[in-house]
Amino acid sequence: MFDKFRDECGVFGIYGHPEAAKLAYLGLYALQHRGQESAGIASADGERVRLVRQMGYVNDIFNEATLAPLSGPIAIGHTRYSTAGESRLSNAQPILIDCVHGQVGICHNGNIVNANEVRDRLVRAGSIFQTNSDTEVVLHLYARSQAGSVEDALVESVTQLTGAFSFALITKDSMIAVRDPHGFRPLALGKLDEAWVVSSETCALDLIGATYVRDVEPGEVLIAGPDGLRSIKPFPKSALSHCIFEHVYFARPDSEVFGQSVNEVRTNLGRVLARETGVDADVVVPIPDSGVCAAIGYSEESKIPLRMGLIRNHYVGRTFIEPAQSIRHFGVKVKLNPVKSILAGKRVVLIDDSLVRGTTSRKIVKMVRASGAAEVHLRISCPPTISPCFYGVDTPRRQELIGATHTLEEIRKYVAADTIGYLSLGGLLSSVKGQGASYCTSCYTGQYPVAFPRDHNGYLQLSLKIDGRRELPEQEPETVG
Repeated sequence: MFDKFRDECGVFGIYGHPEAAKLAYLGLYALQHRGQESAGIASADGERVRLVRQMGYVNDIFNEATLAPLSGPIAIGHTRYSTAGESRLSNAQPILIDCVHGQVGICHNGNIVNANEVRDRLVRAGSIFQTNSDTEVVLHLYARSQAGSVEDALVESVTQLTGAFSFALITKDSMIAVRDPHGFRPLALGKLDEAWVVSSETCALDLIGATYVRDVEPGEVLIAGPDGLRSIKPFPKSALSHCIFEHVYFARPDSEVFGQSVNEVRTNLGRVLARETGVDADVVVPIPDSGVCAAIGYSEESKIPLRMGLIRNHYVGRTFIEPAQSIRHFGVKVKLNPVKSILAGKRVVLIDDSLVRGTTSRKIVKMVRASGAAEVHLRISCPPTISPCFYGVDTPRRQELIGATHTLEEIRKYVAADTIGYLSLGGLLSSVKGQGASYCTSCYTGQYPVAFPRDHNGYLQLSLKIDGRRELPEQEPETVG
């Protein structure tokens, strides 16, 4: 929503449940916030893999009719926002192929940094690609492998990759989870009766009644199949680089990510923000929904009361029809409405989780001031974003990031706030239990734990539009199998 980084993708997998596809649907429903462009589910019954995928929201795609073909006790699912590859049906996941090793489907959260280099090598060797998604290179590596078993072919394939990847894969009789050795993107393992479940976030486990067991470990290949649950660790040990933006913005607050409660981390971000950037004020107002947890922490620490001075319309879809006659700040006002009785005459602290371009923050500050606020103090519960991401987050070019191109005073003037304050990098790291060394902070520092690709300008996706909207074509579900 608004002027934000786009969520990456959500992956879900389940092995050993008679209603696997329906549970995958529920899992994707819980992960909808991680991607709204497309969704898909593949299922297996021991003989074959079947697939249904479509552009749009999970609830718009799946119903009794579309779930009916997806029989069997194994399923994987995906909800997508494109960070590498265009927004079109052929790039939707799971991607399913049939090769010498049998059918295999794959879901991916993250970005494979060396995908273009691997793709070029494969094309020169005769591979024909059907999508422009980085994920497809995994399937080509798998199909071309001369290894004698599915397991060995998969290990041979994934160990040629660098970057960020949390995979859920499906064969006719197994579900496989893979996480890159740096652990950029989250992937949790759960248990539902005798069934094994993997999910990008624990909130999906909660919805289906599964119990969280542990995280899939960085560098682990976890296979749930006829022989039970087996773990392989084929990658060399690497420094951990968990994406700290999962805690700042991406993950749902009711999830546990990287072993920590997202709600608790975000609330603590607000507490530290209040200590670092305190200001005399009458009311703390979160920019909903992503600023709420930090605003609670800020209010607790500062002793300034928290009020919901901005109300979000939860029924706004991907697009809306703007009136022919211009209405001031229409795009923001259709999603947020100020409560004038809370704001009028008050010194307001506005809390948000991040500031990317600043265009929406500027409109919100002006809207709050127009509602009668005496002062508006903008507070951001993370440091200034100065660098793009190559590990699964859709970010603009560096020159479009206001934190990279403007001083703090210039940003304050642009957003028309009386004051502005960001959380320091040290404050951010202290809020995740002092585990700063295990987190990737490249978006705040420009220091990348894995070297970005040679053609990074072409690789970096620029689909974060100025107005934050993406048109989606009407599509019929694609069914395979």
